[in-house]
Amino acid sequence: MDLLALPIGDDGVVIGADAAGQPAVLGVNRPTPYDVLLIGGLWTAQVIALRAAATGARVAVETGRAQAWAQLVQALGVGQAGMSVHDVGRVPPQGASAGSPVLVVRDCGMRPPRGRVVSGPWQSVLTLLPYLSPVAPRLIRQARLVGVQRVSPDEATQIGRSLGLPRGDVDSLPTLADGVTLWCAERDRQYVVTQGTDAEIGLLGAARRMD
Repeated sequence: MDLLALPIGDDGVVIGADAAGQPAVLGVNRPTPYDVLLIGGLWTAQVIALRAAATGARVAVETGRAQAWAQLVQALGVGQAGMSVHDVGRVPPQGASAGSPVLVVRDCGMRPPRGRVVSGPWQSVLTLLPYLSPVAPRLIRQARLVGVQRVSPDEATQIGRSLGLPRGDVDSLPTLADGVTLWCAERDRQYVVTQGTDAEIGLLGAARRMD
């Protein structure tokens, strides 16, 4: 699966382990535009943001709940391989480049407005959607990679239709444990378990789907 490909390089964020226990790597630092949609919890989005910063990316967070991100900013600092938090619709141009890649995290609730800052060379965008909402089909179509955590059976059915998932995956989505994500890229699918490091658990607590 090239979008979560091994081996681990400088351009990849280890987001957990796959069903075989192998590291699953998300390549967010790319020369081409890359949109990721996560239908899931804040905890997983924050772990990805922390790990992206650890690979040398700058992280820009667009959110209506700055308080939820404050401790990460404190931990990472601002600047190169740091994190900045902006109100919804107020993310300035980031000036991404090969030497200074950027991950924009959009934590804008159920109906995120169309972003002013979009994906581009060396600038990936991760949109967090806590649940399925009317904008979800558009976001799913736009995304190169979609992650789905535990959802209701109704939501699982709708997501399955949008992503063309087999019945077994649709049935499994309402039963996923905290920290487990089904990542889907075109026809590839991979269940990934994300476990926090000691430092991440100290900052964010244990893995959880709900906030």
